[in-house]
Amino acid sequence: MTKAEIVNEIVTKTGVAKRDVTTTVEAFMDIIKSSLLEQKENVYLRGFGSFIVKHRAEKTARNISKNTTIVIPAHDFPAFKPAKSFVAKMKGEEVEDED
Repeated sequence: MTKAEIVNEIVTKTGVAKRDVTTTVEAFMDIIKSSLLEQKENVYLRGFGSFIVKHRAEKTARNISKNTTIVIPAHDFPAFKPAKSFVAKMKGEEVEDED
């Protein structure tokens, strides 16, 4: 599903103007990006999942074809961790409401 399809689905379900929904979805994504990139702060959406910042340590790698060793610097990267209840629903299991 693309962002445009998400916007159209929200417009259909809520009846809100497409321009307003597009602005809201863009703002939502900007807030998540800003939180992860600039503030290094995780975003928790209860019942859905978490957008988290993970850290990879520096490591040494080998290029076998050139027989050389390179150092891959430490870096942060974004990750998504689905909520337990969301995973259980995907598996078709019964889930008690947390709220």
